[in-house]
Amino acid sequence: MFVAALIIAATTHAQIVEKKSLNLDGAKKAVAAAVDYAKKNNAPGGVIAVVDEGGNLMALERLDGTFAMGATISVGKARTAVLFKKPTRFFEELINKGRTAMTAVDGFTPLIGGIPIIVDNQVVGGIGVSGAASANQDEELALAGANALTGGAAKIDMPAPTSNEKPRSAPPGTTAQATFIDNKQVAAAFAKGMPLLETAGYKVHASRRAEPGQAEIHTLDTDVVYVVDGSATLVTGGKAIDTKEIAPNEIRGSKIEGGEEHHISKGDAIIIPNGVPHQFTAVKGELHYFVCKPTAVVTSTQISQR
Repeated sequence: MFVAALIIAATTHAQIVEKKSLNLDGAKKAVAAAVDYAKKNNAPGGVIAVVDEGGNLMALERLDGTFAMGATISVGKARTAVLFKKPTRFFEELINKGRTAMTAVDGFTPLIGGIPIIVDNQVVGGIGVSGAASANQDEELALAGANALTGGAAKIDMPAPTSNEKPRSAPPGTTAQATFIDNKQVAAAFAKGMPLLETAGYKVHASRRAEPGQAEIHTLDTDVVYVVDGSATLVTGGKAIDTKEIAPNEIRGSKIEGGEEHHISKGDAIIIPNGVPHQFTAVKGELHYFVCKPTAVVTSTQISQR
């Protein structure tokens, strides 16, 4: 009987997997780190949500001035990241490359800004952010929160090219499809400051800014900016200080030294080539501006240097 009991105990133990879990203190620590990053980097707002490994909400904080829907979106990003065990950027990039069928998945929020929290190769939770200055800044805040628990191990995985990926330009004899976005969708995008369309070859953003921002360098994207409303001071050129890569081909810094100052307002257009530092150092009221971002082709030289 004793031997049989040992066998049963051993079998039962073999059928049980030990899992790490995120507790409430950990969730609060992730939120605090994201909030701290937002304040240090002039985020105009943001809702930070942390969920457990099952996608259940554990902690949520909404910064002053953030649009109300940001709470729902941030929870959706966190749940998507944890249930699929991938940053939500992965899915937005895939959809932009033509995998639109993925949008039919129930409870799926394929918007940049969701990061899984992984400890010892186990997904213990997820963090999602919505309502910062841009999709990239949403992601920066989420990474800051995740890294508070993982010691800086959180990173962004990009989707691998697929065999059915659409080419940059239509082959001879075919017609590219136009995209129509009605005025209600455009107005809603400006209210939040979010992308209207993103593809492998170009992006179109309806951007909103209420406060100064970081120095930015896009190594592949050229920014073609058209101001719709408001005014601001934009510095271009010079040298970005305290730089770090926050995502593939995206660099941020604390400030620019030696740049040229421009006072921009409604109707102005600015073209900032890829690789040129730029920074909004002052904003009067609320700035709304279209940004079209043609993306340069990555060369083999650029790949070997990264």
